[in-house]
Amino acid sequence: MAEFTLYCFSQSGNAYKAALMLELCGADWQPRRVAFFGGETRSPDYRALNVMGEAPVLVHHREDGDFTLSQSGAILTYLARRLGRFGHETEAEEFEILRWILFDNHKLTSYTATERFMRHFQNKKDDPAAEFIYARAKGAWKVLDAHLAGRDWVAADRPTIADISLCGYLFWPQEIGVDWSAYPAIDAWLGRLKALPGWAMPEKLMPSGQ
Repeated sequence: MAEFTLYCFSQSGNAYKAALMLELCGADWQPRRVAFFGGETRSPDYRALNVMGEAPVLVHHREDGDFTLSQSGAILTYLARRLGRFGHETEAEEFEILRWILFDNHKLTSYTATERFMRHFQNKKDDPAAEFIYARAKGAWKVLDAHLAGRDWVAADRPTIADISLCGYLFWPQEIGVDWSAYPAIDAWLGRLKALPGWAMPEKLMPSGQ
């Protein structure tokens, strides 16, 4: 058995954050497919695993018993501590990383993932609600692009879990309806992430949820 089991599926950017972190760290991990589009996350068995009914869920198989954790931001924080990579080195960095993970969960991933689901998976491109959410997503991209102008990484002088969190949905430009050339700092930053040893697209790391 691998040290870590990740309940995940390749269409989930939130699951990708955890999978990418595990892969970049060279962790001993295995994916466990979540049949999201078949309704698995609404099943009693899955709700017993995660009452929120969401993916990802990380199970760390430890000597003192399995440790189970959900929510990508919490998982990234836990893995940074356990694996000793992509975390903070100072108190200031710790809270800067937290600031951007909270921004990601509240603004960037929140709107980007929702507009992708509505516009790409549900084909609701002309839905007023989808267009409103899309506008909010673009606003979050502008904030990130402005922050990255003149710097390589989001929260420190090196990649951290803030970068891994924020990039979760951004490697699907066609599905989220963006041309990254309009956001040059994000475009360059995504290129730097791709150059990290171990980087791979979600489809290479996780099975489909179809």
